[in-house]
Amino acid sequence: MALASVTFFALALIAIASAVGVLIARSPIYSALSLVLNLLSVAGLYLTMNASFIGVIQILVYAGAIMVLVLFVIMLLNLDALPSPRSIGWGPILGFVLGIGLLAQLLYVMLTSFGISLEAAEPVTTAMAVENGSANTLGQILFTEYALHLQVAAILLLAATVGAVMLAQRRFA
Repeated sequence: MALASVTFFALALIAIASAVGVLIARSPIYSALSLVLNLLSVAGLYLTMNASFIGVIQILVYAGAIMVLVLFVIMLLNLDALPSPRSIGWGPILGFVLGIGLLAQLLYVMLTSFGISLEAAEPVTTAMAVENGSANTLGQILFTEYALHLQVAAILLLAATVGAVMLAQRRFA
């Protein structure tokens, strides 16, 4: 097995383990730190797929700026540890999982009835990744085709930050 494949699968296992760590961590701080590890491993996955620009942006934007914001909000709100798993009702969780499974089956039936193929697309070659993964190409697509999406995401992040500050002011006032 090639070194790139071993690296890819090791980073994938780290990403899965850290995602589980986000879900099962009792403290919000440990959950956020597991999310940082997950974001870093996803950036490593991007780097193994020759998408270096996206990998670096993943580290700078998500693991850097967004996670600092999340940790700031967690510490500002002074969140306690989560309740014990014994106090959580498992019936609604099981119902949610079964509902997601049913929804997936319904979507599959609808897509196949409309003739939409669920086959995998053609694999991305290194030349395609280098051509389409450059900062110039991504910037041009981001600020033309996805300009509205980018602005909506910025407004949502701003609203979340303002909401967290308002909640913190009420708590300490």
